[in-house]
Amino acid sequence: MTVFSIRIPPEIKNEMDKLKSKINWSREIREFIESKIEEHKKRKVLQEAIAYIQSLPEAPKGTAQKLVREDRDSH
Repeated sequence: MTVFSIRIPPEIKNEMDKLKSKINWSREIREFIESKIEEHKKRKVLQEAIAYIQSLPEAPKGTAQKLVREDRDSH
């Protein structure tokens, strides 16, 4: 693993020290970073999907009704 350091105010460090027997700070911070990375990846994929959908040509008026009718009639 790689070491990643951050600076935090002393009062936050004191509060963290008080809770270190109950909270694994390394794991919590690592999981937070992983979740932020996943969130970013999902947002990027969503933006790409939206851009792709917006680039598609519009369907002619009445297409949805026609497709629904065809589906209903086929059963």
